[in-house]
Amino acid sequence: MTLLDHVPSEAQLRRSAYRRRQTVYSVLVAASSTAALGTLLVIAVTGAPGWDRVRRSFLDPEIARDALPTVLSGLWLNVRLLVCCAVGALLLGLVIAVLRTLRGPVFFPVRALAAGYTYTFRGLPLIIVLYLLTLGVPGLRLQGMPPVLVLGGIALVLTYGGYLAEVFRAGIESVHSSQLAAARSLGLTYRQTMRHVVLPQAVRRVAPPLLNDVVALQKDVGLVSLAGPIDAVRAAQIATAQTFNYTPYVVAGVLFVLLAIPLIAVTDWVTLRAARRQSGG
Repeated sequence: MTLLDHVPSEAQLRRSAYRRRQTVYSVLVAASSTAALGTLLVIAVTGAPGWDRVRRSFLDPEIARDALPTVLSGLWLNVRLLVCCAVGALLLGLVIAVLRTLRGPVFFPVRALAAGYTYTFRGLPLIIVLYLLTLGVPGLRLQGMPPVLVLGGIALVLTYGGYLAEVFRAGIESVHSSQLAAARSLGLTYRQTMRHVVLPQAVRRVAPPLLNDVVALQKDVGLVSLAGPIDAVRAAQIATAQTFNYTPYVVAGVLFVLLAIPLIAVTDWVTLRAARRQSGG
């Protein structure tokens, strides 16, 4: 009898049927509990004494429809800023992580500077960095001063570069030293060892936390509106000042959530894949 002629036994068929029933049962229980909880939340919120006032101030459909085009136009600025800042922060974090892992006493000043950078920008609140770069630096009146939007992007890159540098460093140090010794014994230089042996493994191992930081950056790009650029948050603020209604802020929040969903889904998929790889599944 070949593998193609294999017929599952009666016990296997019973187990498969039982698993299917359990799956259906689990889905029904999850859907029922979710519906029950959602119903309770809706009743609790809509039954509150001040619900009508909150609904008029935050959930006005006409104001939301009027504010959507301008907020959506501002969101395009957030998307472009996110892409540029994410690439810049990843590259900066990788460089700082490599500098912090250099060995030898001659590289101590480099390691000290890299460590000082990570300590400083991981400790500074992002909003303070934004104010210093977007309000303080232009006051120097230097020639060739970049626009405020670029300065705000630099503040985001510097801040998140500190976080990402520690993530990259953790990945680099997780690679066993025997792999470095084996690569050097094969004649690879330190640069070739880092490029072909260490960094590919390090980046793969820390991909989930890297993507989590990118998701956090996606939210914080909205803080650049504090410096004046008209992004989604600033557009919502202008619309709110015109209508004395906070619905545009809710519109901006919903758009940010929709923007984050693909990133979160990719992060969850990469995390699950990494867990399966580690467990050998």
